[in-house]
Amino acid sequence: MKVLAAVLSAAVVVVTAYGWSTAGSFDAGFLRSRALGDNAPHSLGGDLNILLIGLDTRRDQNGDELPAEVLEQLHAGDGDEGGYNANTLILVHIPAELDKIVAVSIPRDDYVPVTGIPGYTHAKIKEAYGLKKAAAQDQLIARGVTDRRKLEQAGREAGRASIVAAVRDLTGVPIDRFAEVTLAGFYDLADALGGVEVCLNNPVRDSEFSGADFPAGRQQLDPAQALAFVRQRHGLENGDLDRTHRQQAFLTSVARQLRSGGTLTDPGKLSALMDVAHRNIVLSDDWNMTEFVRTLGAADDPEVEFRTLPVLRYDVINGQDVNIVDRPAIRREIAAAFGMPAPPATTAERTGQRTEPPAAWSSESTAGARRTGTPSSKTETPDAGAPVRGDITSGQVPCVN
Repeated sequence: MKVLAAVLSAAVVVVTAYGWSTAGSFDAGFLRSRALGDNAPHSLGGDLNILLIGLDTRRDQNGDELPAEVLEQLHAGDGDEGGYNANTLILVHIPAELDKIVAVSIPRDDYVPVTGIPGYTHAKIKEAYGLKKAAAQDQLIARGVTDRRKLEQAGREAGRASIVAAVRDLTGVPIDRFAEVTLAGFYDLADALGGVEVCLNNPVRDSEFSGADFPAGRQQLDPAQALAFVRQRHGLENGDLDRTHRQQAFLTSVARQLRSGGTLTDPGKLSALMDVAHRNIVLSDDWNMTEFVRTLGAADDPEVEFRTLPVLRYDVINGQDVNIVDRPAIRREIAAAFGMPAPPATTAERTGQRTEPPAAWSSESTAGARRTGTPSSKTETPDAGAPVRGDITSGQVPCVN
């Protein structure tokens, strides 16, 4: 399994399944979703694309607000804040050969087409979940459904299907599996691990929004601090792009701790991790996690590459800051990164109507990284920001902004 966990926000699922694969109860303990429909494959017999969804909600699966003591630790407001935004979206490509894994982070403010949401033709990609959830619940209420739990669960299923469709449309690739982890899941994961080590290039202070207040350099964060670390975007030079790199660095550090901290040989830690997974993660239906991990565990340690989708420019639409993206260029880049045939050129591209070039990728590979510049304001044409640094196979914790 080794470095695979670095690209999974549900890394705890993989590690715990590996340690408890003979227990028989691990797969049965997850809440399942049928949002992918009936087309997802049942085994790791070919290439797989896995969508990891980090859901920014302060409510549990039944729609109940998290306990006050938990919300206080999260420093994330009450259950009315945050809505149901998919603030973390990572598309992981695992080839059949298991030789190189590519994890692509999708900036949450990418402005994309949406379907099936009354009153909207486009929205930030993070909003595809919550807007569809609300619309589905309104339809059920109009039909006379009043049970709050049924409304919550049906709404979330609609939201999952909507975010999957938005990612499919943006990237042009199929989604074979998905895992959804809640905001509290990051906190619980850090708690089960006894904190998470991170490294910052500069000191940061964001007491108003995320609660982040850290010096520069390497440091061990407690669960509440770890959540602030992955949530902060205010006060960072590149905003959401820096937050994306922090999330990648967080996963890298988690993977390092899981490999080196004796977790796989500690029954108590494994039990705690399994509980975290079952409480905070929803898996797509028919994903046999035990089979998945056994197959991956039999492979050699693969190269892992982080990428961040390019942003063409920033804009303000209906009073919201959004990322304008070049969808055909993104699809070509995704196809090249995943080893797929290039999609056909659009009519505009064939006739030479394109006037703005796409931004460059930001990438981090265990085999080396290349850098791009960073935007200084919302009015400049951005690129994907500086890549996460550090080779996770060498035991280093990457330093980020």
